[in-house]
Amino acid sequence: LTGQLITLPGNHVFKLFLIYDLESEQQTLLFVQGILLLGGFSTLMIIGFFSYLVTGWLVKPMRVAAETSELIASGQLHRRLPVRGTDDVAILAASFNHMADSLQEKITEQRELSRMQQRFVADVSHELRTPLTSMRLSSEMILENKELLPTDPKRAAEILFETVSRLDSMLSDLLEISRYDAANVTLSFDYHDLNGLVGQALSAIQPLADSKGVVLQAQVASGSVTCEVDSRRVDRILNNLLANAIEHSEGKPVLVKVAQNDNAVAVSVIDNGVGMTMEQAKQVFDRFYRADPSRKRSMGGTGLGLAISLEDAKIHRGVLEVYAEPGVGSCFRLTLPKRQSVIEYVSPLPLAVEKLS
Repeated sequence: LTGQLITLPGNHVFKLFLIYDLESEQQTLLFVQGILLLGGFSTLMIIGFFSYLVTGWLVKPMRVAAETSELIASGQLHRRLPVRGTDDVAILAASFNHMADSLQEKITEQRELSRMQQRFVADVSHELRTPLTSMRLSSEMILENKELLPTDPKRAAEILFETVSRLDSMLSDLLEISRYDAANVTLSFDYHDLNGLVGQALSAIQPLADSKGVVLQAQVASGSVTCEVDSRRVDRILNNLLANAIEHSEGKPVLVKVAQNDNAVAVSVIDNGVGMTMEQAKQVFDRFYRADPSRKRSMGGTGLGLAISLEDAKIHRGVLEVYAEPGVGSCFRLTLPKRQSVIEYVSPLPLAVEKLS
């Protein structure tokens, strides 16, 4: 419907209305609109489908490469990517496989070299055991009769005995380290009272503390501190920590603390001696490391005690940690799970240096 005013000659004004039927045009517009919507939706679906195909074609090789990389990283060095065709993806797969081949070859060489080194250390250590034992027995016999010798030979006999004893200790430590490197260590777990193990270690180390003028103090937990451990290895850890503390305590007291909670037990050995810097503390468990190379090792240590102690703690699924401050002292803390079935635990002792009196 549309209308308009029309003026005719004679100044006559009329209203003119024109009426059209637009039903067919409306139907045509609706039809065209439907076609456009359907066509647009179909186009989007087709584009999405082909995009999915193309994306999958491009992403799938990347996903397979990522999965293969994870498998290789987990130790399955034989894993490789499939190479199909001559496109860029195939070239990438071939390059990846070449890299994996080179990596497997290098790792195999390193493993073989490591096995040879471990075998060499073990063989040499075993071969040295017999002559070293003979030398130790001979040096003991000479030392027992040193009063029959003149002054200079007497001192030489004492030095010989100390040197042979240190070599014997080092040989034992090297054999133990070689066992850890070869993953050839077995444990004999049993339930023990940690208070009792600490008491035995303190009794064994008391003569050394007396010779250094060091007072040993103990703060043990009340009652029984039962834990599932290999007592021989825990005793070795305690002896190493106590000997190390006495060596560096500068004649000041050494404190041993024992505590427990629901899932863990812990022992801390604290001294107020020379202490260490943060950088030294990070390396203190390294093999043959000495925080102060100019410092005289008065007890004839081999430099492997703390390294072995760390391995002993790890094989118990425990943690051996150190905190130290220069001129303030050091705190070594051993934390062990109460039972080998325990997965998560928190140490019941703080890792901190205390002022001892």
